Parts: sequence; structure tokens; C-alpha cells
Amino acid sequence: MNRIDKLNEFLKVTPKDNFLRHALALEYIKIGEDLKARVLFEEILSDSPDYVGTYYHLAKLLEKLEHTDVAIQWYEKGMVAAKQAKDNHAYNELQAAYEDLVY
Repeated sequence: MNRIDKLNEFLKVTPKDNFLRHALALEYIKIGEDLKARVLFEEILSDSPDYVGTYYHLAKLLEKLEHTDVAIQWYEKGMVAAKQAKDNHAYNELQAAYEDLVY
């Protein structure tokens, strides 16, 4: 059983587990299933806008897919969420990626 299969098995038991969904999205990116990854990232942030780590990965994926305007929006939302969570490390990573894209 590969990692994707294992993660899907775990998700059958706890379908809203953000850690598992995030890990599955990253696995999808590894095999080029970018749209599946995007859907998972967006579902996570829809359900749990405070799951700060996902903003960066979603925005980076959107950059890769050449959806620059949408990536910028997610970086901005992520910076707000990171600030609210008092997660300075995540905020700084999001801000640096945002600035690299915008400037």
C-alpha cells in the first residue's frame, strides 16, 4: 500500500483530519495531481481558516499553476490568519513568498 492509499484509509476513519488531508495534498503534488491537491487545501481552509500552514502550500501551488492573482489573495489571507494565531514564523514565510511574487 502506498502513502496515498494509507492516508485515504486513515481519512475514512477521520475524514476532516486537517493533518491527514494536508499530507494527502502534498502527496498529490508529488505525483502531479495538482488539482486534487488544490481541492484538498481549499477544503481545509474552508473548514479551518486557522490551519495556517496550508495557506503557504496552496498559494505556492497556485503560483505553479500560474494563477498569480489567486495566489496573492491566499498569501494575504494567510498573513492575516498567521497574525491572528500569533505565528510569526508562518507570517514571515508567507510575507516573503508574497513579496517575491508581488515585487
